[in-house]
Amino acid sequence: MVKIRLQRYGTKKKPFYRIVAADSRYPRDGRFIEQIGYYNPVSFDAGCVLKEERVKHWLQSGAQPTDSVRSLLKKQGLLD
Repeated sequence: MVKIRLQRYGTKKKPFYRIVAADSRYPRDGRFIEQIGYYNPVSFDAGCVLKEERVKHWLQSGAQPTDSVRSLLKKQGLLD
């Protein structure tokens, strides 16, 4: 099963996340299929940048977003 989830980068206490489509059997920071955006919770505007076309493609293909990604997609208006 393909999941859309966060992949953690950055240093201690300064997280930075990539939003990726990955097989659910892969580890959190391991192999992924495609990077479809990023999320920086440390910045003042809590920057979240997504490739909207690719997100829609993966959702239509049956990928399941995790709870944290689902809330980010709702904030961006890509998920009802």
